[in-house]
Amino acid sequence: MGNRASAGQVIGPCTTLVPQPSTSPDDPLNWSWLKKHVVLLSLIPGCMLSDWTLTWGTTVFQMQAPEWNMTIEAVAQSVSPGIFMQGPGGLLSVPLCQRYGRLPVLFWSQLLSLVFTIGATFAPDYASFTAMRTLQGFFGAAPQVIGMSIIHDMFFFQERARKINIWAMSFLIGPYLGPFFSSLLLLRLEWRPDFGVLAGFYGLSLLMVIVLGDETLFDRSRLDLVVDRKQQTIGERRPFSFARHVLLLLGVEGFRTRAGRPTLWTVFKDQCSLLVRPYVFLPTALFVMPITMWTIGVVSTISQFVLPPPVAGGYGFSLVALAMLYFAPMIGTVAAELWGHWFNDFLARRYLSRYGLESRLMAVYPAVVIGVVGLVVFGQTLEHHLSWVGLAFGWAMLCFSTLANMTAISAYLLDCLPHHAALTGAWLNFWRVIGGFSVAYFQIQWVHRNGPAVSFGCQAAVIAGAAATIVATQIWGRRWRERFPAPPAEN
Repeated sequence: MGNRASAGQVIGPCTTLVPQPSTSPDDPLNWSWLKKHVVLLSLIPGCMLSDWTLTWGTTVFQMQAPEWNMTIEAVAQSVSPGIFMQGPGGLLSVPLCQRYGRLPVLFWSQLLSLVFTIGATFAPDYASFTAMRTLQGFFGAAPQVIGMSIIHDMFFFQERARKINIWAMSFLIGPYLGPFFSSLLLLRLEWRPDFGVLAGFYGLSLLMVIVLGDETLFDRSRLDLVVDRKQQTIGERRPFSFARHVLLLLGVEGFRTRAGRPTLWTVFKDQCSLLVRPYVFLPTALFVMPITMWTIGVVSTISQFVLPPPVAGGYGFSLVALAMLYFAPMIGTVAAELWGHWFNDFLARRYLSRYGLESRLMAVYPAVVIGVVGLVVFGQTLEHHLSWVGLAFGWAMLCFSTLANMTAISAYLLDCLPHHAALTGAWLNFWRVIGGFSVAYFQIQWVHRNGPAVSFGCQAAVIAGAAATIVATQIWGRRWRERFPAPPAEN
């Protein structure tokens, strides 16, 4: 009864449970508040480290360039393959987590990422270092993708927007925490021991998955559903078994379980079919990609703007000053989390029943305005070499916009496709990293050729123009969903 009461307290005494949980105490929807949030906590470090790992290396280019007899710009391209491979890595993780479970995919992702981080630490040359970084990106992408599925498995409809906000904040603040810590460590360490510390963070994440993680994939299709919130679960939860936990982590238990699980081919087909639906393609490929492209571009190149001396067009920042500058995007991301915590709930309460699921997208418009202003401020500050405060404010505003937009789009897609959370999460991640991969190849050259004011002004115009896709989705989204319904749920 305690589990049922905890769910009721969150949702309210007069609200129907959506989705309806089963009467089994093993159903993740019936877990206690503490159990759900402990499992969510085990996911967060992996989400943070997905981008944290790649941007961690952006502070060591100046040390690697003389060691490998390369220019700083050439060494900086070691980041791009890892960013790109996050896309295929995320897409591959979806069929695996739908067939074998969320926990083994999360476990193997963190274990293999740890292995390749150690490989990067001891890489003897640029080619092997880039190869290790590429594999880091490929295997480290899974937590960003399966996070939506874990939230869908454990939480009711009314709770999901806030949990998505927390999940999105974890992987959007990671790109700034990584360079922040790395810059401070480089005051005392060379770049290889610096990467050794990164391996330690992955070890901690792996330990949290082992100790706190649990499987949330649950087939309730063959069980009785709760029709009354006062109805109690039947029986007791299965007692903890160390042997079974190990089998869950390794994926053996998921391999043995076939009932209620789709085949890998079925999930792959559904994954491809989702992208042709305009209410998925427009908000992800044509909106999320340009929004996140410029955010990743700034974090990948900020050191090249502020570390050179003033005579070379930079700001002459020390490594400590560079580390402190990373507080700006972190503050912007945290502010967006606090904003989204109540604003998305406000929109849902006021407009969801009246205007349908597309009302979720109203949260996009103020975020787009803030992002446009942030990019203009950032570009003008660099162009006229104004105070670094302008860089900090512009960067913070851009990061606020990124998280606020990602939360709105994620909540909309999860509402539209509640039984395909992992699939939509994979496409969100794919388009996000495709933009980030490409921008690293032309951001600096664009700034040098046309100047910061023009380049960042054009980026702001792209974001403003991308908002037209959200307008179209709000106008025709309901009609598209009726004409192109979601694939049938397999679980």
